[in-house]
Amino acid sequence: MRVPACFCVLLLAVACGPAQARTVYRCVQGNTVSMATAPEPGSRCTASEIDDSAVQAPNLWGNMGVFSGTLYEREQDGRLVYSTRNLPGSRVYLKFTVATPPGEPAHAGLGRVGAAQLAPHAKQFKAAAKATGVEDAWLRAIAHAESGFDAAAVSPKGAQGVMQLMPDTASDYGVQDPLSAAQSIDGGARHMRALLRRYKGDHVLAAAAYNAGIGAVSRYNGVPPYAETLAYVEKVMALYARYREAMGIRSEVPAR
Repeated sequence: MRVPACFCVLLLAVACGPAQARTVYRCVQGNTVSMATAPEPGSRCTASEIDDSAVQAPNLWGNMGVFSGTLYEREQDGRLVYSTRNLPGSRVYLKFTVATPPGEPAHAGLGRVGAAQLAPHAKQFKAAAKATGVEDAWLRAIAHAESGFDAAAVSPKGAQGVMQLMPDTASDYGVQDPLSAAQSIDGGARHMRALLRRYKGDHVLAAAAYNAGIGAVSRYNGVPPYAETLAYVEKVMALYARYREAMGIRSEVPAR
């Protein structure tokens, strides 16, 4: 069957009953990704708390397009667990086809989806990534979407600089000159670090909060249904994939 990305995540959340209805693990092994109801042996797994509503369930896969997979059942530590990775002792539980956001179209904004640009402000992005631990490719994707790397960019809503910081945000991070590329990138990187920590590494929620604010993400318990924000998140995720590829980072693919 073909299901939305959130449905496969929700299946995992409810597969073992109410006691585990809210925890799903995104497990990475090499460059393969799986979803599971318990940490997988040999994988690097991150837990996410999932709401009861399928509409609110996040896309934990990433930007992988449409792919088919299998949900497996097996025993682990004396109980049944479920995973989309075929581990020893697994048996087929169900087959699925899942659609994850393709992120292909360009959207209106100061920065348009296009080829990755590694030259603009390269020294500043490298320094900010090293100082904050936020991936260089992710910072470049945000800057590309926000301003097209234009240090003098000012939006109709008053956001300024390479990272399009609003005045209050710039002030929070001590950015004295928002039109300075170095200060803007440094402030934007520190703001993004805080967002990624808040959302436990969820890039989609961090991007949504960068665009619409933490309050809107909290109010809707996920990506706000604003057309501008939905388009922005899709654009950033598409750019993130392009920058990772341009920088020689292997893209994640579903486990089999």
